Amino acid sequence: MLITDDFLPVPVPESLSATYLVPMTGLPKVSAKTAVAALTGRLAEPVHGLARQMLDSPLMSVDTRPISEFPELPPDLLTAFGATEEQLARLAAATHLVVVQAEYRPGWPPAHEWAARAVAAAVAESHDGDVVDVFGLQFLDPATALRSLPDEQGRIRLVDWVLVPYSSDTEGLWFTTKGLRRFGLLELQTQGVPDHLTRAWGAVMTGAARRLLRDWTDGLTGEEVPAFVQLPVLATVTGHDIAVAYGNPEQHGATAPVLLRLELDPATDPEADSFLSLRPPAGHPGPDGRYYAAACATLFSGIQPDVRYARSGDAMSQAVATARAALGDARARFVAGQLPAESQLVVKYGLPGDDGPEYVWAGVTSWEAPERIVGVSASDANTDESVRIGAPVVVEASDVVDWAVLDGTGVIQGGWTQAVLDSGEPPTP
Repeated sequence: MLITDDFLPVPVPESLSATYLVPMTGLPKVSAKTAVAALTGRLAEPVHGLARQMLDSPLMSVDTRPISEFPELPPDLLTAFGATEEQLARLAAATHLVVVQAEYRPGWPPAHEWAARAVAAAVAESHDGDVVDVFGLQFLDPATALRSLPDEQGRIRLVDWVLVPYSSDTEGLWFTTKGLRRFGLLELQTQGVPDHLTRAWGAVMTGAARRLLRDWTDGLTGEEVPAFVQLPVLATVTGHDIAVAYGNPEQHGATAPVLLRLELDPATDPEADSFLSLRPPAGHPGPDGRYYAAACATLFSGIQPDVRYARSGDAMSQAVATARAALGDARARFVAGQLPAESQLVVKYGLPGDDGPEYVWAGVTSWEAPERIVGVSASDANTDESVRIGAPVVVEASDVVDWAVLDGTGVIQGGWTQAVLDSGEPPTP
């Protein structure tokens, strides 16, 4: 194996395993094979056939055991990853667990995960039960589990398989992925992320996971499983990577790529996990957090990191009028917590300049008084050196000329003036 400064050798495990649980009261009345057969026509045939084949092979086992034989599943962690009170109540009332386990070699497709989840979902559906993904410590209702499986073209949404939890530390937010080990790859982490990038950096991590997972599986296409796969030290992430990871490839914008440096962070404790850390490229000036803010601004389609000046004309006037007319409704939904899940409200406002107003974007963090918006800048301003990406700002609502709601794929609501700037065409009110 050739080792260079451009690539990072990442060890490959010899085999991978998946475990899913189906809690139930009493013994199952329908066999796993019968339950899987009932999915005929509802599950894409590549996965349906794979599940039937693995059920008949030593690569998969389906056992029913008393729940008392297992350590208690931690309800606090299950709740943190989305478990409802009803699901936890059914788990508490269960007397038995159907345990679905599968093993397979690293590579694509991840047959162990696809087949085990399909079988567990089939069993749970036949008994009106739940699926517990042991790796992710997640409850999945059968319909959700089945929707996460590949379609006829083998496509999946990576967000159905890889979570991005985060926590606070003294330097900011610590993001990790939880799910890449399903495919044999080390989990990713980023430390020192500014607090206001909670949603945005989660999307960037998901896009980076998609790009690196593709590089990883490309290195596992041979007949023999290699000891290492060489991943590029400089990983390139685009808006397309994020959109595909969220299952919306048609929504990606023509964003510039962002470079992230990959570092191996081996665990010193044998019981702890090693990580692949995402950092700014070597030689980047300034703190890491500022680079992360600039990367998010670049990758959010329609919210560009460069300064844009408004053009005169009917289309722009109409765009500003449309945005201002809907601003009160945007605030009401923001204050009431009624914006779409995992989204971010941003506003565009003017700064005075010698050549006229300069228009920049800011992410909204609070909006208690209708006339004043508190947020963080999403742009570097030319006319005001204090307005820098990630810097706190206070915006007068009367200065706002546009607003938008962003998720991991870009603008999902608003952005009327930006549409005029990007395309030159009149926006639709």
